[in-house]
Amino acid sequence: MSSAHPRGRRRVSRAFGPEWLLERLTRLLPGFPEVSVCVALSGGVDSTALLAALSAARPPQLRLRAVHVDHRLQPHSRRWSAHCRRLARTLGVPLSVATVTVKREAGGSLEEAARIARYRCLAGQLRHGEALLVAHTGDDQLETVLLQLFRGCGLAGLAAMPATAPFAAGLLVRPLLECTRTEIESWVRGRGLAWVEDESNADERFDRNYLRRRVLPAVRQRWSGVAAAVARSARHAAEAQQLLESLARADVERASDGSALSAKALRALPMPRRRNALRFWIAARGRVAPDTRRLEEIAGSVIDARPDAHPSVEWGGTRLERYADRLSIGEAGLPSQAQRAAPELAWDMRASLRCELPQERGALELAPDPHGPLDLDALPARLSVRWRRGGERLRVRRGGARRALKSLLQEERVPLAERARMPLIFGDGGLIAAGDLWLDASVRAGPGTRRRGRLIWQRTPPIQR
Repeated sequence: MSSAHPRGRRRVSRAFGPEWLLERLTRLLPGFPEVSVCVALSGGVDSTALLAALSAARPPQLRLRAVHVDHRLQPHSRRWSAHCRRLARTLGVPLSVATVTVKREAGGSLEEAARIARYRCLAGQLRHGEALLVAHTGDDQLETVLLQLFRGCGLAGLAAMPATAPFAAGLLVRPLLECTRTEIESWVRGRGLAWVEDESNADERFDRNYLRRRVLPAVRQRWSGVAAAVARSARHAAEAQQLLESLARADVERASDGSALSAKALRALPMPRRRNALRFWIAARGRVAPDTRRLEEIAGSVIDARPDAHPSVEWGGTRLERYADRLSIGEAGLPSQAQRAAPELAWDMRASLRCELPQERGALELAPDPHGPLDLDALPARLSVRWRRGGERLRVRRGGARRALKSLLQEERVPLAERARMPLIFGDGGLIAAGDLWLDASVRAGPGTRRRGRLIWQRTPPIQR
């Protein structure tokens, strides 16, 4: 732990301070100060400054608290937690301390594993509509952009850390991005505040520490305005990334099939737009994007695989798979779509007018009905029952065009759960009925129909429509 009690008057940054911080938060946070904010308090100099400055000029209507995450990676981590408790108590700010377990994948970075564990914990701590304030500075932004560049990232990585971003149930805010670490430390020293120093910050085996201690001093000596220049480049990259996201959102909406994506629709896109749409969709599903190699595999061989193949790609606890024409995403280790799919059934109507469906999907029944919409004489003797694979079409009106089942389901606003369970009845190779919602014109009763009936899907359990 390091503390400073100045013997004489020190120069304090004119930029950073309570008034400046309140003005900054007014620009970044809608409704400020009548909001709830939670400061992520590590105990380091930056987060100490953020909490102390905010508490020093706290408006009465501001609901302020703090949270400290103990990674348990250092032998002194409990002392750091105790320091944060003392600081919060001195400032009159409620504090929660959360403990996490950092799990590093084989060959992975301990820094990255700790960051993921920390933000996962903070997401769980954040209340609905609350803003999480983190104390990243302009120096952190510079380091992040350069590290992303060295790792070969795209525009999203070069855009680095935005001042505000949606996060968990609320918002993540970085109000100190316009400040330097030197300004922050000067303000903290000028108020005699204590902070903790993480011994691992001196370990140059970590990329960020090596960059901070060895590379950036030489860079700043040559280019004194490098932080501002790189921040400007990051803003340009962020604007370009917003345009890419707008394009991706439109492409994903066109390719969406419920919670899945249509491989056929993605194949119609040029490869760069295909990758862009996949990145956006994966992130929108709450998943970490795959690395470049896996993304190339998804955009290429997975989407272009033959229709009867069931390829999948896994990364970081996530699995993306294609079943028939549909791409879905979920947890790795769970049964695949192909494993979960119900088997195709043969239905001989001469033996029984009732067909029991597997996996609690209910039953189908053909019921004679003098007013029914179905021409029983037009039905083939043997039917087959399947479930959606994508691309199914039927003609719902005589003389009309064949319609995609996907479009009919969307227009009718059939719930996603019911779409997955809906039985499709085929005869002579073609789709003749979708559950009990649509009949193909080839089996629909007309003025000359002698025997009419009705197809009934008995849902188990019942679906709320």
